[in-house]
Amino acid sequence: MKRHIPNILTLGNLSAGCAGLVWAFNGQLTWAAYAIWVAALFDFLDGFVARLLKTSSPIGKELDSLADMVTFGVLPAAILYQLASVTLANWRWLAFLPALFAALRLAKFNIDTRQATGFIGMPTPAAAFLVSGLVFLPDGWPSGDFWYLLIAVIVALLLVAPVRMLALKFSDYSFHRNWPRYALVLAAAGMIIWLGPVGLTAAIAFYTLLSLVLHIAKWE
Repeated sequence: MKRHIPNILTLGNLSAGCAGLVWAFNGQLTWAAYAIWVAALFDFLDGFVARLLKTSSPIGKELDSLADMVTFGVLPAAILYQLASVTLANWRWLAFLPALFAALRLAKFNIDTRQATGFIGMPTPAAAFLVSGLVFLPDGWPSGDFWYLLIAVIVALLLVAPVRMLALKFSDYSFHRNWPRYALVLAAAGMIIWLGPVGLTAAIAFYTLLSLVLHIAKWE
């Protein structure tokens, strides 16, 4: 029985993503954002429990990617689609670019041995967190729906960018080897405490910039 527990948690991730899609297309974007957060909790737990119970399996890896495709690929795209109003009806389809590129990102992740201890390109949960925070922006900001579509394009490109992104994986806890990780955790916590849910968007933006700087500096 215990070997099925991680997969059950993964299906919880997928269930939250499906519920989020219903809310997104019904215009209930706050609930759709909540669904991303709940799904992310399941996504963390399935891997944690699999390692704890030593029940990792190939089918679990594939199931996890399929669930992530819905929750962290299609659902954020649906939210962006709804945020871009009908005034941009001819261009709203651009909101689904993150879903297409998330599929490429997840497929590459499963076969790329370089990503065993880190990420190349933005992880799909990070992209989903960034989008979920946009739901809580004050009315009238950003000024113009064009910005949501621009964000969709940028997120899509970041998902498949050949850039090594910082991962919160510790081989030890020394400050010298891990100062960027500690800086990210502290900055993200501060932004979320200060800005609330919008802080998620700010935190992922900071994470992206920090990763780009570290990539250019060839920090290991």
